[in-house]
Amino acid sequence: MISTEFLDRCNGFDLFSVKKYIEGEKSMKILFFGPNGSGKGTQGAIVKDKYGIPHIETGVIFRTNIGQGTDLGKEAKGYIDRGELVPDSITIPMILDRLKQDDCKGGWLLDGFPRNLTQAQELDKALKEAGITLDIVIDMKLDRQIAKDRIMGRRLCVNDNNHPNNIFIDAIKPDGDKCRVCGGDLKTRSDDQDADAIDQRHNIYYDTETGTTAGLLFYKNVSAENNGVPRIVDLDGKNPLPDVSAELMGKLDV
Repeated sequence: MISTEFLDRCNGFDLFSVKKYIEGEKSMKILFFGPNGSGKGTQGAIVKDKYGIPHIETGVIFRTNIGQGTDLGKEAKGYIDRGELVPDSITIPMILDRLKQDDCKGGWLLDGFPRNLTQAQELDKALKEAGITLDIVIDMKLDRQIAKDRIMGRRLCVNDNNHPNNIFIDAIKPDGDKCRVCGGDLKTRSDDQDADAIDQRHNIYYDTETGTTAGLLFYKNVSAENNGVPRIVDLDGKNPLPDVSAELMGKLDV
């Protein structure tokens, strides 16, 4: 028999998460925070493979909606074509639509959103209104200068951008000018070699007042006020890739 205390603890959770809890399974609805250059994308791919949940990136959501000609995609394309930022009133419904798809029933990992405090607050409100429980927030911590150096050493595999290659990190150095994972050709993003562009991106991420870090702190406050839900997972991003992966898996498996 399910106790009243248990039901009280489950108040606010979506039914699928409660079912997984009763069955002894973990619910894996995850937000992943980390600055450009922290290895967030690489770790996200590892989580995807281990737990069988989709690694969702906002850029892919935009491209899919625009490519399929959805109503939201058409609206987003109009803003993009004018060189304007797509408003949250379009972006968040796109994200919610993706999170409600069948492959997300067992969990998901959202990467690249929210980018600021306002988006964090609006996403939190939208998830609650949709009856979707956020289980985990990952905070990949990394010194700003180290993150910048890693970006400038990053090389992208033409076959899969999630194949890790970096000329300045011994554990994932490419095989000459080829991808260390699949042997594919490598390329660089032009803005990865632009120090000013990197600084601009990091100015947004490390901003504790209105930027991405402010959004992260918002979720940490939500967790503190809600008996540890979502659960906060802190990672030391300066460690070697295998060590970060081991730390992440150990904390997710708790």
